[in-house]
Amino acid sequence: MTSDFGAAELWVFGYGSLIWRPGFVFEESVPARLHGYHRSLCIFSHVHRGTPERPGLVLGLDRGGVCRGLAFRVAAERAQDTVDYLRAREQATAVYLERRMPVRLEDGRNVRALVYVADRRHLQYAGRLPREQQLELVRHGRGSSGENPDYVLLTDEHLRKMGIFDPVLAGLAQALSPGAAPRPKL
Repeated sequence: MTSDFGAAELWVFGYGSLIWRPGFVFEESVPARLHGYHRSLCIFSHVHRGTPERPGLVLGLDRGGVCRGLAFRVAAERAQDTVDYLRAREQATAVYLERRMPVRLEDGRNVRALVYVADRRHLQYAGRLPREQQLELVRHGRGSSGENPDYVLLTDEHLRKMGIFDPVLAGLAQALSPGAAPRPKL
């Protein structure tokens, strides 16, 4: 296969499940910020956390704001295999647009990273849903990568470990764990 990325190393920006399950070999991971987009539960999942008949709800990068996440540096010799893997994982239904965008690393470096942003024209773009509808979709979503509640809980947990508080995910995580004590804001 002809490489899309030549002989250069690759940076990948993760904002959801890539943070806790990247699925590819990387040389380093660094906290990072992507400007112009924010993390949002705005994608109906028809494969990984739901089905077309009973969709789940997963994260996408939607327009506006800033998103904190992780940037992964992939060695040049693994770049094309990583892109192929990510395309198979993230583009199962073509709900994301693949982009190369500037990302600011926590240590001050600026890099161009591979990013998957929500395609607002796609049928699976959910936009901003009311909390009760989000909770209903998440509670009942199950797909090839597992149960939707696990996705929300693991993402919330890993974001908190990074010092990132996402109020939507935190609220859903609290609702999905009814016996748990309220979680403090970080």
